[in-house]
Amino acid sequence: MSRADASKPRRRKDAHEPIARSDLPADTISLARYLIGKRVVRKLPEGVAGGRIVETEAYVIGDAAGHAYRGMTPRNRSLFLEPGHAYVYVAYGISNMLNVSSEGPGIGAGVLIRALEPLDGIPIMQRNRGIERLRDLARGPGRLTAALQIDLRLDGLDLCRKGPLWLGRDDQEPGEIGRSVRIGISKEADRRLRFYLRGSPFVSGPRSLNE
Repeated sequence: MSRADASKPRRRKDAHEPIARSDLPADTISLARYLIGKRVVRKLPEGVAGGRIVETEAYVIGDAAGHAYRGMTPRNRSLFLEPGHAYVYVAYGISNMLNVSSEGPGIGAGVLIRALEPLDGIPIMQRNRGIERLRDLARGPGRLTAALQIDLRLDGLDLCRKGPLWLGRDDQEPGEIGRSVRIGISKEADRRLRFYLRGSPFVSGPRSLNE
């Protein structure tokens, strides 16, 4: 490299560039923390929409609250894929939930994406949600999937390559990351496996868990 080349400013990474699978941490808890500050990118006919991840929950190996606890089924088989695949399921017959597979092939575990800071395609997200208030567009796992039209058709998708949905790199420092118990579960409810961006108005859950 010449001196002239060395003096050039470093090019910022494209926030929409997919995360390489080799960059994903090797265990579920580390992945849940790692994904704070990364992007969810959704390609729709109207354009690209998405935002920065500000809240996640880990569902680790042997977790009684996790969908993989009783083994692989046709419904949860995406959780047993290699890391970086989408596991989408319907909660309470109403809301789609987006998860990322997090362990080696054949090992069931995942990370739930709980909230986003909307950044791209905000008018698209507003139309999909039927609301305008930015803070509420993707503040919660069911809201974010509705805003981005994420449903069962995307279950099993590779999130480490561009397509209809992927995880973007984003080189911005996420800030201070907090940790708390998970939200809305009854089994193993005291485990501190929820991660969130401190001070973000886009984080879901009660204020007592976000301090």
